[in-house]
Amino acid sequence: MKLAIISHTEHYKAPDGTIVGWGPTITEINHLLEIFETIYHVAMLHDTEAPPSALPYLSDKVVFVPLPALGGQSIISKIELVWKAPKVLRIINRTLKQVDWFQFRAPTGMGVYVIPFLSFCVKTPGWFKYAGNWNQEHPPWGYRLQRWMLKQQSRKVTINGSWNHQPKHCITFENPCLTNAELDEGLKLGKEKSLEGLIHFCYVGRLERPKGVERIIQAMAALTDLEKQRIGVVHLVGDGPEKAYFEELSKTAGVTFKFHGFLPRQEVFEIYRACQVYLMPTTASEGFPKAIAEAMNYGCLPIVSNISSISQYIINDVNGLIVDEVTHNHFIIKVRTLLNFTEEEYIEIIDSQRRLVHLFTFEHYNNKICNAILK
Repeated sequence: MKLAIISHTEHYKAPDGTIVGWGPTITEINHLLEIFETIYHVAMLHDTEAPPSALPYLSDKVVFVPLPALGGQSIISKIELVWKAPKVLRIINRTLKQVDWFQFRAPTGMGVYVIPFLSFCVKTPGWFKYAGNWNQEHPPWGYRLQRWMLKQQSRKVTINGSWNHQPKHCITFENPCLTNAELDEGLKLGKEKSLEGLIHFCYVGRLERPKGVERIIQAMAALTDLEKQRIGVVHLVGDGPEKAYFEELSKTAGVTFKFHGFLPRQEVFEIYRACQVYLMPTTASEGFPKAIAEAMNYGCLPIVSNISSISQYIINDVNGLIVDEVTHNHFIIKVRTLLNFTEEEYIEIIDSQRRLVHLFTFEHYNNKICNAILK
């Protein structure tokens, strides 16, 4: 079988001419070759330098089909998104003639016209992957429109979490991010984690206020001197336009912060291996961030927000800590709860995570595609 994936995933041309793309998506697609003999990835090619997190495809059986780089918040960006719709649809239509199945990854700006095109003009079987917060109460109008359109059409839609009044064709799916070998490694490493000595924290994601980066820094700054003595390093992995502000803010926190920028996948995993706690007090639109599952696999206790489907997987005081009200004070309370854990309480939570992380393996994901989508 041949598959076309249509997405807004950022791709770049490396100095040696190799096409590289956003690491988590590229890794997922590399593993989909266990199901599909050829995959055409119709996605956006940017004329900028690739970040360190970008990865190449591991097989020439993945064929990259470039789209113009579209999207953005400016009026000009939105006009260009619509202006280039005919070109985008021509490229997609040409690619669909070469495949047996398609997957469209939403929400994305071009989804407002690609979803109707796929729903009404394309007979090729396929499914939609909605990676955002399916239950978001006040999404941007474009996201709201795409979610509404996906509910009205009949093809299957994979979504994060399980919800009341979920349409029958909308199927709960976990986002894959772990190999079986990494699962085995995490099992061994989890047995070595401890709260004795200095406690190291980490965050992986975009460096912006809605994701909770400012909240992390302010919470550490609000700890007592005695509490700060228990903190080793707070690792922040990622980048964003507010990075300089966060770096300046962290200088007076009384705790050591290390800003890593974007890192390759294996270097991110090195951060997880070195830490005992993963932080994400986000208020942004989330599905279920892959970084939470990755960090848990390597023995990090998550302190995360009750946003979207996160609390369907992370149960407070069972396999992590949930911040129900994502405020500065409530987040500090959860950090202090962690600092007051006994060694036995911490180990019990780390052990309980093993029942969850296997759901986020590529093997589990591929099996669900075969059994729930392709059958």
